[in-house]
Amino acid sequence: MQDALLALTRYWTERGCVVVQPYNTEVGAGTLNPATVLRVLGPEPWRVSYVEPSVRPDDARYGENPNRLQTHTQFQVILKPDPGNPQELYLGSLEALGIDVRAHDVRFVEDNWASPALGAWGLGWEVWLDGLEITQFTYFQQAGGMSLDPVSVEITYGIERIMMALQGVGHFKDIAYAPGISYGEAFGQAEYEMSRYYLDDADVEANKRLFEEYASEARRMLDARLPVPAHNYVLKCSHAFNVLDARGAISTTERARAFGRMRGLAREVAQLWAARREELGHPLGLAEVPAAATLPAEFAEVGAPSTLLFEIGTEELPPAEVTRTVEAVGKAVADKLGATRLAHGPVEVHGTPRRIVVLVPDVAPREPDAEKTVRGPRVSAAFDADGNPTKAVQGFARGQGVDVTALGRVTENGVEHVALVRTDPGRGAVRVLSGLLGEVVSELRAEKNMKWNDPKLSFTRPIRWLLALLGTTPVPVAVSSLAAEPKTRVHRTAAEPVVEVSTADGYLEFLAGHGIDASAERRRDAIVARAQELAASVGGVVDFEGVLDEVTNLVERPTPILGSFEERYLELPAQILTTVMRKHQRYLPVRAQDGSLLPHFVAVANGEVDADLVRAGNEAVLRARYEDAAFFWRADLRTPLEDMKAGLEKLTFADKLGSMADRAGRIAALARRLAEEVGAADETLARAGELAKFDLGSQMVIELSSLAGVMAREYAERAGETPEVARALYEMELPRSAGDALPSSTPGALLSLADRFDLLAGLFGIGANPTGSSDPFGLRRAALGAVSVLRAFPDLKAITLTKALALAAQEVEAQQLEVSALAIPATALDTAREFAVRRYEQQLLDAGHDHRFVNAVLPLADAPAVADATLAELTALAGDEGFAALVAALQRVRRIVPADTVGEYDPQALVEPAEVALHKALADVPTGVTGLAAFAAAATGLTGPVNTFFDEVLVMAEDADVRRARLGLLAAIRDLAAPVLDWQALGTALG
Repeated sequence: MQDALLALTRYWTERGCVVVQPYNTEVGAGTLNPATVLRVLGPEPWRVSYVEPSVRPDDARYGENPNRLQTHTQFQVILKPDPGNPQELYLGSLEALGIDVRAHDVRFVEDNWASPALGAWGLGWEVWLDGLEITQFTYFQQAGGMSLDPVSVEITYGIERIMMALQGVGHFKDIAYAPGISYGEAFGQAEYEMSRYYLDDADVEANKRLFEEYASEARRMLDARLPVPAHNYVLKCSHAFNVLDARGAISTTERARAFGRMRGLAREVAQLWAARREELGHPLGLAEVPAAATLPAEFAEVGAPSTLLFEIGTEELPPAEVTRTVEAVGKAVADKLGATRLAHGPVEVHGTPRRIVVLVPDVAPREPDAEKTVRGPRVSAAFDADGNPTKAVQGFARGQGVDVTALGRVTENGVEHVALVRTDPGRGAVRVLSGLLGEVVSELRAEKNMKWNDPKLSFTRPIRWLLALLGTTPVPVAVSSLAAEPKTRVHRTAAEPVVEVSTADGYLEFLAGHGIDASAERRRDAIVARAQELAASVGGVVDFEGVLDEVTNLVERPTPILGSFEERYLELPAQILTTVMRKHQRYLPVRAQDGSLLPHFVAVANGEVDADLVRAGNEAVLRARYEDAAFFWRADLRTPLEDMKAGLEKLTFADKLGSMADRAGRIAALARRLAEEVGAADETLARAGELAKFDLGSQMVIELSSLAGVMAREYAERAGETPEVARALYEMELPRSAGDALPSSTPGALLSLADRFDLLAGLFGIGANPTGSSDPFGLRRAALGAVSVLRAFPDLKAITLTKALALAAQEVEAQQLEVSALAIPATALDTAREFAVRRYEQQLLDAGHDHRFVNAVLPLADAPAVADATLAELTALAGDEGFAALVAALQRVRRIVPADTVGEYDPQALVEPAEVALHKALADVPTGVTGLAAFAAAATGLTGPVNTFFDEVLVMAEDADVRRARLGLLAAIRDLAAPVLDWQALGTALG
């Protein structure tokens, strides 16, 4: 291992990095060394590499866990500014370690990093070596709350992981650290003793005093304008907090207070450092900005219709962004071409993690000329009585650069004007496309955008090259510092990673010849076909659920590989195994024909690799993950459920809303009150409420959060709880997403509703509403889930959105009175209700329902099951002539009656036969009718009398009493129908 550290140091030193030493106080990551967290601030260039022992007390495992250490070794690299080719430099460092990047499967997998305590964030990747995360690769965007310019590239190697993979050992203790000395022999004692200290023996009160003293000293150093010693004490403060956290001595309130304090100090340190460097005149100079690309003065001409090829080359895009970017670029190109006069064929767009490829056949060589008429003043104002030009027309002619005699005449709307007809010459295709394609690139945006070394561009990952050809003619495209060239980049491990492209025709085949499938559909089909073959070879079938789309967009040429694991791991619950495979490793599970798991999986590598080498690596990674899972499983089974539940006190939920224990208490209380509304309270609900969310305190769910609910059921069953209680605890977490399974039991449904309404009332109550694409607490998912459960349980229709939110708000307020006297405003609950109704509306529209019918039932959406039933009846009645006539009659009533008219009248004032008949028809409609179909049947007798009334009676009679009675009669009919449906939304006709 020491040779690896020396090799990395030598490699990066040769590439201009300064070597510094590990920091002389505990840091949780190499990022916190001032050589990173301070030096990334400001405009000075900086390249550094160093070894950093990173101390994380919460990862202490007494040296027993093969993959977790309280002190692990990072190798840290900072490249400031971004050199433009950091990934290629990184791959070179792997080769310096002896890793054959052509044989192994090296992948850049999306990972976005943030440290709220540092006011820092960045976008980048985990780097995988045959499925093993070995490096964190990040483009720093902000630190200390300050946006970074220039952007720095941070590369953090996990040395123990790399060495375990290279040396083929299963435990960190077995790493060969130096000749004849293992890692365990060198550091095993320290690992055990420091674990003892962090987990068992650290003096809580002493560390609390240290935290206060360190924070005070940091404050004093800031006041003295000394950012470096201030930073030292912020680090010490952070470590004292981490020790207390590992000891379980931090309450929710203390955690929030401590984080806020450390965040404030860290931001002040960053700002003071930047100010001090500026005062010193930036001793290291200023980072250079890449020069702007330029366009030629003249553009080439083409002589015949040709294919346009446009490629936007990037570093690895997040899988979801591949799909979104393909759609966005396709629309942008089509729209912009449509705004020109260039004839062209259909726009075709493909995407991989590293490229977006646009192909447009039959692009005309030029735009056709176009005549443009410029209208001037009216003829009557252009010439005087003698026919001489006036100043008005002379000014118009002068503005157009012509003599008055060159003007013609046009007539518009019967008025004759002077006008000038100009010929607008068509532009050459290359010129048109040059500007158009440049706009496409400069306007690219994603859900999360970042900066790199380009001064103007911003996108989800760096754009590194552009390729634009019209047939065989290069199209000049210049965007900020990027200029298009007739070249593309293929696999980084290819003998020639950059290749010339001579023609747009046959480009997809050209890429395929270089091992790249640009078509996502083709990649997907290849994965499915080969994975099925591999699974069949062991008597199984592939479970593609959940990861196929992601895997498709993680590779440019899929290479499925069959792997195996030991059968003893099948003793773990299947969902643990599949969660690890899918969520952590992006593997495809293999199942037997009966659906049970087989000890096999399919990994999808990128391009040509050594299949045996990659298989072995992925099997080792999965084995380590399953060992972790087995460790957590055994530890949790030894822990009483009440002890896990007690652990929720240490888990913060949200500012002003307490801990997860507080939230679990609210859920239990709210579920009980909801049950009382529908007469569904029972022992199962009561016991499940007592245990609500307990599994969030389990080691398994802390590690694999998506297993919440699953582990509650598993642990509850094994602890002797009834099957009904275990099922309710599982169903409380359902649905997890749109289209997911719903609860099947009433206790499970009530807990699910309580969970989601607590989220909505509490978070809307503190103003944490979703904004744009930002929804950190999953409130859209919560609202959709609540609506879906209410739709699935018509017996719970008495639980309306309004009532449930009000009850949830009461629970929040009652619980928080002791802490912060939080009062949730009625407007927040109204907003939350409307938010849920909008989710319901979208569900109906997505299901293909007529938008008129959807709008008609939305007033009933406070009880979604009632709205559903009404929608079903409305759909069935839509083709009925009698119902259509009733709708038309009710619309006539609604249109004539002022909104503020009260539905009361004196029958004695009605004397005309038609109005008396309508009064009698209204009186004959039975009261207490519920449901649209029943109402339509009961009210059908109104149709004829209403129509006769309007034909024979003047509603707005001169006599005020008569007029009042007639309007009151119509208002009574309006009010009778109003609770049933929004009749106005149906329009005047159905069908």
